[in-house]
Amino acid sequence: MNSQSKKITYGSLVLMIFSAIFGFSNSMTAFYQMGYSSIIWYIVAAVAFFLPSALMFAEYGATFKEAKGGIYSWLKGSTNEKFAFIGTFIWLAAWVVWLVSSTQFFIVAVSTALFGSDKTQTWGFGPFNSNQVVGILGVLFILLVTFLASRGIDKIAKVATFGGIFAFGITILFSLFSIIVLIAHHGVLAQGITGIKSFTTSPNHNFQSPIAIISFLVYAIFAYGGLETTSGVIGSVDKPEKTYPKALITVMILMTLFYLILIVMCGISTNWHSVMGKSSVDLANCEYVLINNLGIEVGKAFGLGTAALGIGKLFSHITALSDVLTGLGAAFVMIYSPVKSFVLGSDSRLLPKKITKLNDKGMPANAMWLQALVVSLIMLFVAFGGKAATQFYTILTDMMNVSSSAPYLFLIAAFPFFKQKQNLDRPFVFYKNKKVVWTVTSIVWLVVAAGIVFTCVEPILSHDYMTAFWTAFGPIFFGVVGWILYKRSEAKLD
Repeated sequence: MNSQSKKITYGSLVLMIFSAIFGFSNSMTAFYQMGYSSIIWYIVAAVAFFLPSALMFAEYGATFKEAKGGIYSWLKGSTNEKFAFIGTFIWLAAWVVWLVSSTQFFIVAVSTALFGSDKTQTWGFGPFNSNQVVGILGVLFILLVTFLASRGIDKIAKVATFGGIFAFGITILFSLFSIIVLIAHHGVLAQGITGIKSFTTSPNHNFQSPIAIISFLVYAIFAYGGLETTSGVIGSVDKPEKTYPKALITVMILMTLFYLILIVMCGISTNWHSVMGKSSVDLANCEYVLINNLGIEVGKAFGLGTAALGIGKLFSHITALSDVLTGLGAAFVMIYSPVKSFVLGSDSRLLPKKITKLNDKGMPANAMWLQALVVSLIMLFVAFGGKAATQFYTILTDMMNVSSSAPYLFLIAAFPFFKQKQNLDRPFVFYKNKKVVWTVTSIVWLVVAAGIVFTCVEPILSHDYMTAFWTAFGPIFFGVVGWILYKRSEAKLD
C-alpha cells in the first residue's frame, strides 16, 4: 500500500509532462512567423510527431530505466556503440547550439527587463555594431556561467523555479487581458479572420513559398520538443501501460489547444502588419513586442490615454524578468548536465582522458571549458557575419530548431531495431504489431526529416547561403567530429 501511494498518478503525470514541454513563447514565435496559419502545423506536429514518438520514448524509457546514459543507453541497447556514440554526440550538439541561441536571446531579455523594450539594436560600441556587442556579451556570460558551474555552484538553478512560476502566471494573465481587450473591441480582432485563407496563408513574406511553409514544421516540432526527458519516470507511474498513453493523449490535446488559443489571442490585440511587420521586430524580441502591444491595448480599454504606453512597458518588464530568471537557471543546468550525461554515459575509452576527467566537485570541468570554447567561437562567427538583427536571430533560431530536431532521427530510426531485440524486460509495450512499428516509424521519421531538410534548403533557394550554412552546421559538424572520435578510439573497444 505504501509503495502504491508513491506511484505517479494520471493527473500528476499530465502536469509533469505539460510543464516540461509547453512553452508560452512558442505561440508568440508562431504568430510572428506564420500568423494564424501556424495553427495547422502545430496540429500536424502533434498528431504526426508528438504522440507517436512519445510512445516510442516511453517504451525506451521503461525498458532501459536502470541505465544512466539517457539516450546513449537507448541507442546502444537498440543498435550498436557506433550509432549510439555519433547519435548522442549530435544530441550534445543540440544543447551546444541551444546555448548559443538562448544566450543571445537572454541578452535581449535582460535589455527588455531593464529598459522595458529591446535596446540591443542600439548597443554599438567603438568599432563593434549591435550584433557584435551582443555576441561579445554572450561570450562573457557563457564564460562566467562555465566558471561558476564547474566549481559546483549549481544551486542558482533554483532561480528557474521562480521563472517557471512567472511564466505560468504570464500565460494566465495574457489570456485574461486578451479577453478584456476583445470585450473592449466588441469582439473584433486586431488581426481579422477572413475565411479559410487566414489559416492557410502567412502574413509574413518570408513564409509564402511552399518550401518555406513546410520548413515551419521544424518550429512546430521544436514546440513539442523534450519528449525524451519525460519518459524516464515511467517506472514510477501507476499502471503505466494505461496511464502513460492516456496522459500523453491528454497532454497532446491540451498543448495543441493551448497553442491554438494563444496564437488566436495574439491576434486579438495585435495586427500583424502594423505591429509585427516592422523591421525592428525579430525572433528574439517578438514576444516582448506582442506583450507590450497587449499592455497598450489594455490601457486603452481602461481609458488611460497616453498612460497606456506605461502599461505596455510594465508588461514587457515583467515578461522579460521571468525570461531572465528562467534563462539564468537553465543556463547553469544546461552548461554541465548534457556534457556530464554524455561523459558518464559513453564508454570512457572512446573519449580523451582529459575530457572524461572529473574535478574535485564531480564536474567534467575540462569538457565544460571545451564546450564553452566551441559555443563562444560559434557565437562570435555568427555575430561577426555581417547580418542585420532580424537575419541574425533567424539564423540562431533555425540553428537551434534543426539541431534540436536532428537527434530524433536517430531515436526514431533505432526503434524498429529496439523492437527486434530479444531478452529485454519490457514493462511497458504500446506498439505490438511489427507492421505498425515500421509504418509509424517511417511516417514520423519522414515528418521530422522533411522539416529539417526544408529548413536547410529554403535559404539556399533564396541565395542566403550564410543562413543555410549555420542552420545545418550543428548536426553535420558534430556528426563528423563524433565519427572521427569513434574511429580513432574504435580499436580500444576490441
